Amino acid sequence: MARQDVPDAAALAPIGLICGNGTLPGAVVERLRAAGRKTYVVAIRGEAEDGLRQVADVELGFGQIGRLFKGLGKAGCQELILIGGIVKRPDFTSILGDPGTLWRLPRIIKAMAGGDDSLLGKVIGIFESEGFQVVGLHDVAPDLLAGSGALGRHTPDANGLRDMTLALEAARRLGDLDIGQGAVAVAGRVIALEGAEGTDAMLRRCADLRANGRIRATTPGGVLVKTVKPGQDLRVDLPAIGPKTIALAKSAGLAGIAVQAQGALIAEEAQTLQAADDAGLFVFGFSADPRDMTSELQP
Repeated sequence: MARQDVPDAAALAPIGLICGNGTLPGAVVERLRAAGRKTYVVAIRGEAEDGLRQVADVELGFGQIGRLFKGLGKAGCQELILIGGIVKRPDFTSILGDPGTLWRLPRIIKAMAGGDDSLLGKVIGIFESEGFQVVGLHDVAPDLLAGSGALGRHTPDANGLRDMTLALEAARRLGDLDIGQGAVAVAGRVIALEGAEGTDAMLRRCADLRANGRIRATTPGGVLVKTVKPGQDLRVDLPAIGPKTIALAKSAGLAGIAVQAQGALIAEEAQTLQAADDAGLFVFGFSADPRDMTSELQP
C-alpha cells in the first residue's frame, strides 16, 4: 500500500463534537456516522436540542470542563469540532465547577473577555493547549456548506444584485468591528445590521419597519446577506440559515437571501430550499463581488 493510502491516525480515532443549539449539530453527527466516522458527542446542557441530547455520549454544563477533557481523552479523540450556537455567554458563576475547571480558570476567564471572534479564538487555544486539533466543517463535512450561484428555483434580478452588493459591503464593514455577520438592504438602502441579538431578531425588526411604513416598497424586495467576518477563523461560528430564516425573510417582505459560498451553512438544506421556492425567495451563494456574478446566474 502506498504511503498516501495509509489512513491518518487522527481520522481513525473518534472525532469529538462539542454541540450547542440548532439543528446543525445533529445533521453533522448523522453525516459523520453515516460515513463510518467514529464520534464522541458532547451536548452542552441548556443549549443542545433534545434530538441531539438523545444521541450524545454525554451532556455537560459549562462548569464541567475538567470532565469534558477527561471524557475526550478517554474516548481517544485527537480532533474536535465546535458546532452549534450558544444563546447565552456563560458568566463567572456558571463556570465554577469541577476541579478540572478550577485549575483552568485563569485561561477560561481570559477567554471570556473580548468580542465573539476573540472568545472563540481563545477557546480554540485552550483545546489546542490540551493537545487536541480543532477542525472545521470544511474539513469533515464540506457538503454541508453552501454552494455557488442560485441554490433554489428563483434567481435575483438586477435590483436583487444591487441590494446584495450593498448589504454585502455593509456586512463586511460590520464584521471588521466583530459585531455580526449579516445585513439587509432594500431598494438600494441598508436598513438593518445584525447585532448581538442575531439574525432572527434583525429580520423581525425589518418586518416591523415595513409594517410601520418606514420601508416604502409595496412589493417584496430586498436581500439578507450573511458572510464570514474578514479574517474569521472558518473552524467556528460560520454564518448559517435554515427554514426559520426563510419564514422570517418572507415576513420581512424580502426577495431573497445571499450567503457566502463555501463559507456558510444551510441547515436542513432540502427543507430550507423547498421553503424558499414555495415562498418565491431566491437563495444565492456568492463567491465573488455580486456585480461580477453574471456567469453564476446562468441556469
